[in-house]
Amino acid sequence: MAGIGLSCGQQHARRCRSSGNPLRDRLPANERGCRSSEPTRLRREPLPPASKAPPLGWKAPPLGGCPRESAAVKGEVWSRARARLTLDFPPPAVSRGPGLWSRARPQGKMRRAALRLCTTLGKGLRASGRGLTQGSENPEKQRVLHMHEACSPIHVNHVRDKLREIVGVSTNWRDHVKAMEERKLLQSFLAQSQKGLPPRRMKDSYIEVLLPLGSQPELREKYLTVQNTIRFGRILEDLDSLGVLICYMHTKIHSAKASPLSIVTALVDKIDMCKTSLSPEQDIKFSGHVSWVGKTSMEVKMQMFQLHGNEFCPVLDATFVMVARDSENQGPAFVNPLILESPEEEELFRQGELNKGRRVAFSSTSLLKMAPSAEERTTIHEMFLSTLDPKTISFQSRVLPPHAVWMEDSKLKSLEICHPQERNIFNRIFGGFLMRKAYELGWATACNFGGSRPFVVAVDDIMFQKPVEVGSLLFLSSQVCFTRDNYIQVRVHSEVASLANKEHMTTNVFHFTFMSEKEVPLVFPRTYGESMLYLDGQRHFNSMSVPANLRKDYLVEP
Repeated sequence: MAGIGLSCGQQHARRCRSSGNPLRDRLPANERGCRSSEPTRLRREPLPPASKAPPLGWKAPPLGGCPRESAAVKGEVWSRARARLTLDFPPPAVSRGPGLWSRARPQGKMRRAALRLCTTLGKGLRASGRGLTQGSENPEKQRVLHMHEACSPIHVNHVRDKLREIVGVSTNWRDHVKAMEERKLLQSFLAQSQKGLPPRRMKDSYIEVLLPLGSQPELREKYLTVQNTIRFGRILEDLDSLGVLICYMHTKIHSAKASPLSIVTALVDKIDMCKTSLSPEQDIKFSGHVSWVGKTSMEVKMQMFQLHGNEFCPVLDATFVMVARDSENQGPAFVNPLILESPEEEELFRQGELNKGRRVAFSSTSLLKMAPSAEERTTIHEMFLSTLDPKTISFQSRVLPPHAVWMEDSKLKSLEICHPQERNIFNRIFGGFLMRKAYELGWATACNFGGSRPFVVAVDDIMFQKPVEVGSLLFLSSQVCFTRDNYIQVRVHSEVASLANKEHMTTNVFHFTFMSEKEVPLVFPRTYGESMLYLDGQRHFNSMSVPANLRKDYLVEP
């Protein structure tokens, strides 16, 4: 009864006098979540001094490592977060469409949630000595990504919803034929040349996506392994969807209700893992943007971070190549050119040109087109001689050296039926689903070969040669093709068979580099074809940026 006669603000001040939250205690009483019959409007407070913050601008992400976030940038983000949280809240009965806070909540709860978020940001973003650690410790090689305006992250569950909205397709399988017929009407919006399209900046396509495993525990089961780690195959699915959405942001046509382009994944150029653990109980954030464009293709750089304490720490860097097709997905279509606004962006674009040249050179020297080099031929011959039986003088008698396995004994196979549930927005089988299934089979192959749980180190050179139709039979064949110390190079071959003619066609070839907790056996080819697979695996292993050192907290599993 001691509170009778006191105003709402006085009662709340008495309860929160020793709360220890300076930000909350500075707010007027009517802004601290007290219920009132009149609608409460939060006033904008003056921002803290920003003399140490850099001028607003945009710099490109790192070329070969994980980004580092400076304390000044955190101060700028903190200032923007405070400014945004002191604005008026929307009426609780109005839905703001797909987003992290799409469901209406009472005003009091929204204010309290905002205050808690603001306090968390204050602890994490104003810590001057913390940042996102890059792989290299040399500060001269570290680059920072600044956004001109802070963008609100998209919930991971809304990425594919946004893609359907952009393309104008239905979630109902029965309507897919009608939807594809309607897309034919969008042909008139296609540009006849690249010059007829407005140029775009890198920051125009920048997107952040939030996977709130910590704040929304109901999402964890989809991403959880039995060892309480993250399923990397699910991460591949999310990266594939994000890469397509980024390209649609770059090629957005404001005058068209739906995009006339059909953007598909052409190549996963490289995915490099940073040495850190992935916990299923902490939030994950993805970010990315278009870094290079040709006439009909785009290169997308993406990063993945996970929350540790009060900061998002780097997990992986990914480079995807997307191609634009017409509205019926029958032929190529032009994409918007790219404007370079800083030396960092020019360097990033130049790296995209080098990546294109490297891919062309790697393809031209493929073992399917050219003979092995002299050094490679010597390697294969020495391996052959080491398997000859010294008791007989015969090329037919072969024995394995100690601690070795024949390549043919490392195979695993699987079969998948491609149901409509796994289709993409163009009613073909989702490329992320193919990558997940191939990765999980490759992981099982490495696990069976090495005798312990392997950890993924790198993914590279995944070429999507042909689309997979709904209803096809998907045959996956995986085998170890190269080993060194505790590293295992796995190749997964994917082909489909039509139920009509039973003809088998190769759709994808996947290359995964795994790391085992202990040294693994050597793998030896028996035939000439297996020898070519061995050399191809050796080439992919040697193309890995930097072999990661084995760490106990490096837990990324299927």
